Amino acid sequence: MRKVREILRLRYECGRALREIAVSCSIGAATVSDYLARAEAAGLTWPQAAAMSEAEVEARLFRLLGRNEPAARASIDFEWVHGELRRAGVTLQLLWAEYQESAGQRGDGARPYQYSQFCDLYGSWRQKLAVSMRQVHRAGEKAFVDYSGKKPAIVDSRSGEVTEAELYVMVLGASNYTYAEATRTQRLGDFVGSTVRAFESFGAVPQVLVPDQLRSAVSGPDRYEPDINGTFLEMANHYGVAVIPARPRRPRDKAKVEAGVLLAQRWILARLRNRVFYDLRTLNEAIAELLEDLNERPFKKLEGCRRSVFESVDRPAMRRLPARRYELGEWAKARVNVDYHVSFDDRLYSVPVALVGERVEIRATATTVEILHGGQRIASHARNYGRKGSATTCDEHRPRSHKEYGKWPPERMVAWAASFGPSVARVVECMLARYPRPELGYRAALGLLRLAQKHGGERTNAACGRALAVSGPSGPSRRYIEAILKLRLEQLPLATQETMSVVPVHENVRGADYYAKEETGAERRDDSKDDRDEAHDDGDDDARAARIAAEPGAVLGRKDRNAHRS
Repeated sequence: MRKVREILRLRYECGRALREIAVSCSIGAATVSDYLARAEAAGLTWPQAAAMSEAEVEARLFRLLGRNEPAARASIDFEWVHGELRRAGVTLQLLWAEYQESAGQRGDGARPYQYSQFCDLYGSWRQKLAVSMRQVHRAGEKAFVDYSGKKPAIVDSRSGEVTEAELYVMVLGASNYTYAEATRTQRLGDFVGSTVRAFESFGAVPQVLVPDQLRSAVSGPDRYEPDINGTFLEMANHYGVAVIPARPRRPRDKAKVEAGVLLAQRWILARLRNRVFYDLRTLNEAIAELLEDLNERPFKKLEGCRRSVFESVDRPAMRRLPARRYELGEWAKARVNVDYHVSFDDRLYSVPVALVGERVEIRATATTVEILHGGQRIASHARNYGRKGSATTCDEHRPRSHKEYGKWPPERMVAWAASFGPSVARVVECMLARYPRPELGYRAALGLLRLAQKHGGERTNAACGRALAVSGPSGPSRRYIEAILKLRLEQLPLATQETMSVVPVHENVRGADYYAKEETGAERRDDSKDDRDEAHDDGDDDARAARIAAEPGAVLGRKDRNAHRS
């Protein structure tokens, strides 16, 4: 750009000589004299030039192209070039040839660019399409999360098998303070656990988490509205952190952690390449040592290191950790039974009696079982690790003298059982008496009554009578009665002392006299006897089934039941 306006200012406003103007503008004195002569010929004064732009002043003084002015060039439609290159078989050389042909057909005298300059101009235009926005990270705002593509290895000390572990990396935006650890997998439990331990390592919590759209963080990947994993979102809500996943296949959205992963690979994994680790704990101890060195390495172009910037910038702006650590929960759905308990992991937990029959959600951790209804927590119990079937009951959930629960008192349960027979009622009474509170036995009693509805009152009453006769003081179990009904044993008479002492008569029962005889070689080789035994073998199963079925009070084993069915 010519310095015409500056020359006119120095000449007419400051009154400088030609040589002084030439030195100030770094041009020749002849050029200064030429510009002043052109301004005088055009009648252009300094007050007029001061109100004009440099381009307008040049257009006023240089109306004709000079000898050194470049000739006009045919313009290039870079968007057309970029779009055509996406098509199969299209090259820059082909597009340049078509550009030259179209430039000659325009008839405006503009010359086309040569091939090398054509490629350079297109390359410069394309670089502007993928410009990077420089992100400014506020103190304590964002923490970026990712896994390393290069993985550490753990060797089995017995078999020598090598197993790859995952390297989890979290980087704070303002200070670049880095946390890293090795985990078995990238699954939800490991991912959430690593995030919790990273917060505890910082001693504070950022405002925003920016993970990649891996399955443990995002259950439904999407560019605009990703569906955050429920458990991961629950953990974020516990710590008061917002989750904003990076866009799919857009690593620049989390450039901080991409650089952090690269540094972890170079300054941690590369330094551990010659060491052998036999367990995850030892590997993480080694990573922690090298991580301290990484965070304390001085910056090359800035003052301080990652730790010093973290202590002075990030940590004061971050929130405190909550008083209680997040525990990974297991979710389940259940319906409240008539005994106002729900079942989880084969143990029972009470809820308010008003919710009998309602659908609820159960969230269980290693120490606590929470029950939710409509998104609100309605009960919380310490997790029960006792025997299966044991119940945890809160007195607040129990109805006052069963007024609210009066339609299901123990008397009604027994009366319902009595409608199927007196023996069924007696068994239900035994079931309710086993528990410290009768309502805890409602579940088992309902199971027996369902058997009565399925098999009929007459059969169930007979089966209960048979089970009561042979069971102890606590009464029979529902499973025992179900087995009697399944095998149809309820109609068989009970065994007595006389029937138990009678030895059945059968030709295969040899008795003591047979074994008292001296056995000879001829008797052992008696073919006729062998043939007779073989003939009896064919009907042995039928004879066994008939004999056992005829025995009063017989209890069938598996082999006997199969024969009886045959």
